[in-house]
Amino acid sequence: MKRTIKVAQGAAEKRLDVYLAANLGITRNRAQKLIEDSVTVNGVHARPSYLLSRTDIIEVIEKAAEDKTAIEPPKLTVVYEDADILVVDKPADLAVHAGNGRPGEPTLADFARLHTSDPDPDRPGIVHRLDRDTSGLLVIAKTQAAKKYMQEQFASRTIKKTYTLLTIGTVNPPEAVIRLPLDRDKAHPTKRAVVSNGREAITSYVALENYPGYTLVKASPQTGRTHQIRVHFAALGHPVAGDTVYGQTKRPLGLPRHFLHASTLVFKTPSGEEVSLESPLPPDLQQFLNKLRGQV
Repeated sequence: MKRTIKVAQGAAEKRLDVYLAANLGITRNRAQKLIEDSVTVNGVHARPSYLLSRTDIIEVIEKAAEDKTAIEPPKLTVVYEDADILVVDKPADLAVHAGNGRPGEPTLADFARLHTSDPDPDRPGIVHRLDRDTSGLLVIAKTQAAKKYMQEQFASRTIKKTYTLLTIGTVNPPEAVIRLPLDRDKAHPTKRAVVSNGREAITSYVALENYPGYTLVKASPQTGRTHQIRVHFAALGHPVAGDTVYGQTKRPLGLPRHFLHASTLVFKTPSGEEVSLESPLPPDLQQFLNKLRGQV
């Protein structure tokens, strides 16, 4: 169901997120998240900073409210916990929040809701995201103050994240920094694309091992754009193995999903302690890698 909002007289030149927050009676942060998932201006997706004009028409896709009590939270492995945060090892095929999930299925947000006092109804305690089929380490803040602290660390790029991925083909050079700006794909709004005037996106990487037709890579995103690693390597001509959105039309035999895993995380907790965590490859990815190693 769509809700149509015609821009009121006197609202011209106001930011989209500011106007939407006031119009819907929600916080600006909530408006920005809504814009990312469920809002168009004149039929196309716009940034929260978009300046409105008098003739603009805003459409909001209103989703039916879900009965949160009817959804059993998923059981997740906690790899770190203190008074302020906990870190879980997210499995593949689990959406972080309902906006990216399927109706009625559990999400990581359902688990987080049991462990945080953050009142955000959609992303309680969640300070960053992983794609549904990306596994690995993810931080949950136990309080609103801890959430703000960790979000600021991500924004200032002081948190170090490393992903393990398998790409199609031989990556060359074996070590480099990818600097390709990203934005929404105008033809496919749920996807991202390299766009000359898009948002800055930086990924450093090191090739670890080569196999016939594949390269095992460690990648460290310096920015946190949606689908950043997947789009960057696809743009190099070396998409992530098993990625049917940005790369192959079919997955290699024996690979159930895209080969991308959030393997390490280094950060400071709100109490000032430096934490370094590592998550090994899950069995599905390790088995496929073992199969490749047996062919060398």
